[in-house]
Amino acid sequence: MGLHFRGVILPDGELRDLWVRDGVISEESIPGAKTVHAAGWIVPGLVDAHCHVGIKHGGGHEDSDGAIAQAEVERDAGALLLRDAGSPIDTRFLDEREDLPRIIRAGRHIARPKRYIRELGIEVDDERDLPEIVAEQARRGDGWVKIIGDWIDRAVGDLAPLWSDPVLKAAIDAAHREGARVTAHVFGEDALPGLLAAGIDCIEHGTGLTDDTIATMAAQGTALVPTLINIDTFPGIADGATKFPAYAAHMRDLHRRSRDTVAKAHEAGVPVYTGTDAGGSIRHGRIADEILALTDAGFTPHDALGASAWNARTWLAHPGITPGAPADFVVYQSDPRLDLRILTTPSWVVLRGRVYDRRDPVTAYRDCSVDSPAPG
Repeated sequence: MGLHFRGVILPDGELRDLWVRDGVISEESIPGAKTVHAAGWIVPGLVDAHCHVGIKHGGGHEDSDGAIAQAEVERDAGALLLRDAGSPIDTRFLDEREDLPRIIRAGRHIARPKRYIRELGIEVDDERDLPEIVAEQARRGDGWVKIIGDWIDRAVGDLAPLWSDPVLKAAIDAAHREGARVTAHVFGEDALPGLLAAGIDCIEHGTGLTDDTIATMAAQGTALVPTLINIDTFPGIADGATKFPAYAAHMRDLHRRSRDTVAKAHEAGVPVYTGTDAGGSIRHGRIADEILALTDAGFTPHDALGASAWNARTWLAHPGITPGAPADFVVYQSDPRLDLRILTTPSWVVLRGRVYDRRDPVTAYRDCSVDSPAPG
């Protein structure tokens, strides 16, 4: 037996029927299909393009049960495609679970000694080894590699780049030869020119973007994943950095102008996608908060939702709601483009054709469309 949904399908906004057979969206109607929902707004499965399945909330490595729980939280929030931007554990065992989101892995963070969170990444003693390590992580990942572009340098008391420009160019070229794209953690201003000149594919956070680096990103098509709800932790980080006053002041300034920075990038044509940075200080399941935060940076609700749905899926080469594609979508009771807060309360989450009822009990009782026959 197949499944039947009817609703307004985004982004096109067309009211139509959606049929699912064997976990795949069907091009044709399915006689006798069970109607799950007959009135709503249907959105391609949301994308959290920067999260960390395998990093425990508060820090440290998750065990297998903890990683599963994190993925379940993302699924229940409607985030059905995750780009894992660095994990200290091997999460490929999750691929065996049909009930968990798809994960696109970037391997482990690559950093220098004492220039990132201890035990999370690979520490490179000699930067000349970076190209070889990047190539290795490219072969182990799912088409992405993550490097740390800048971090606090305690010798200077502020953010500073980790790598020389020639080494960056060699490393990114090595990843591209392996068919992988490269992204980089960057908070400040100074690391960005070298990364962009080396041909980086994506910038994470990007709070230090300037008019010049924004123009370069727009010209090159370099993506930005701003992780705004994580950027909102900067004042707290600054409060704890009393030994480094220049760094603390810098972090507060980067936070103060973060929304304006993302707005300028968006206006310039930089592709922007949603990522929560869940894992560590940010809890999983907050994709709706990140989408809403983009509206503070000048995004329309339609564009903010697209940054986490149809546009993000295209960027990561995963289909949306189209015949023959996996049935990965989310159903809402009202139009999220009119009030993005509805994203926090999906009615139905559909993953690989498996249906998860996310309605509250009162709504479920009143919804007489459930279990009704499909239109004949």
